[in-house]
This record gives sequence, C-alpha cells and structure tokens, in this order.
Amino acid sequence: MKVWIDGAVVEGGEARIPVTDHGFLYGNGVFEGIRVYARRVFRLDDHLSRLATGARCLDLAIPGGLEAVRRIVIETARALGEDDAYLRLIVTRGEGSLGIDSSTCTNPRIVCIADQVRLYPEEKIRNGIDLVTSSLRRPPADVLDPRVKSLNYLNSALAKQEARRQGADEALLLNAAGHVVEASVANVFAVRAGRLLTPPASDGALEGLTRATVLELAAAQRIPAEERSLGRFDLLAAEEVFLTGSGARIIAVGSLDGHGIGKGGAGSVTRQLYRAFDDYTRSTGTPI
Repeated sequence: MKVWIDGAVVEGGEARIPVTDHGFLYGNGVFEGIRVYARRVFRLDDHLSRLATGARCLDLAIPGGLEAVRRIVIETARALGEDDAYLRLIVTRGEGSLGIDSSTCTNPRIVCIADQVRLYPEEKIRNGIDLVTSSLRRPPADVLDPRVKSLNYLNSALAKQEARRQGADEALLLNAAGHVVEASVANVFAVRAGRLLTPPASDGALEGLTRATVLELAAAQRIPAEERSLGRFDLLAAEEVFLTGSGARIIAVGSLDGHGIGKGGAGSVTRQLYRAFDDYTRSTGTPI
C-alpha cells in the first residue's frame, strides 16, 4: 500500500493524521473510490468532478484545486506500480478544535491511498453473491443527501455488518418508502423481460460511475435500459440481478434473502455487459 499525505508518498504503515482532524472526529469530508485498469485511471475527470460537487455541498475547499488532486492521484498510482489497483481519494476538513464547529479548521487535508485489488473469489463470480435485505433504511436527502460521498458511511457500514452476521456477502438497502436504493457499497441492476432496470438517484441511489458506464454500454449493445423505482418483488421476480461499483466491477447476485435469483449465477445479459465493460476499461482512461 502507498499513501500520499502531507506532500509525499509513504508506505501505508507510515501514514499518520492528527487525532484532531475533523475527518477522523466527525466524518467531515468527502472521498472517491477510483479504479486503475491496465495502468489507466478509470474516469478520472468524472471522479474529480463528483469530488468537487460533494466538497461544494459541504462548503469544503479542495487545497490546490482539482489539477493538484489529479497530480496526486497519478503520482500515488505510479508509486504503487500495479497494473490494476484501487485508489481511495479523501479530502478531510483538517485539524481543528474539539467540537463540531468546522470554522476552527483552516487547512483541509488531502489523502490518497493506493492498494492492490481484492476481488470476490472465483466461485462467487461464477455463482453470484448472497444478498440480504437490511433492517436499516437509507436516510432521505433532506437528512443527508446520499449523492454526497461523505466520510460518514455508518449507514452502509452497519448494513454490511448486518449482512455478514447473517452469513451473506452484501446488504440490500431500501428507502423509507420501501423502494430499493442500492447495496451497502454498490449499485443494483435487475433484468426483467430482457430490460435492464436500476433505481433512480431520486430514490437515494448514488450515481455511481461504474453504473453510468454500464448504462452507456447497454445502449451501445442495444439492451433496453431504464431508471425506475424497484421493490424487493422486482428483484425476486428478475431473471438476473447484479451489482456494480468501483470495487465490485460487475458481480452477479445469486440469492436474495435465501431465495435464488433466476437460474443462479451470471445470466446472459450480465455476462454480455461484463465482457463489454472489461474491454472498455482496458482501452480507456488516464495513463499512469
């Protein structure tokens, strides 16, 4: 693991932040999870744009602006030296006094972590992961807009923990109306009658960049796709369900709450999109 922090790249075990950083104390900051495929940073401009929007929502200044952050991302990825990698780009509020008053924080901090990719085992990729519906609900946008990737990910972390206690791989989160939002750290897609369906951002889903790429690839492959509200019924009735995310890429769902999905494992649409996504990521992106 390599970490860019305070102007230099260091080994992961050497990276330190002060305990008075409000990112640590209160989850006050934003982040992006970014992938490197074949020594190319995937959709870097889109990640930086989303980071800037999230920071703007928190009234958080990004030190040096996006060009400085771009250089940091590329420098950290190069330092790791892997063809495929996962990057965690973080902007914290910085050090301040105890108490939630962020006006005491005068110097936001940038951190970029680069590490090797940890994928699901081959058996899960082939047969699909197990999903359970979380008892937690995604907070509505008037509480905390889920489109802001803030450092406070407690809702997702607790849902993931709940899923693990039940022996599942991932948690399915619903909103207060009972509509499907997403998994704890991934977007949700379902295939019904040959149509690709995914929840809209208005239901609480993050507008994931892997999700956006899949929708673009579906259009190119002439697979009908739409954003619409979904319930558990739609997933249990689907021929295929899969998740997308920077970490997960595209991974099939084999079961939901103990009930099998479709014929089990990755179906034909999932496999088609996975191949198209793999080809796309190997031929595009910002070189490191």
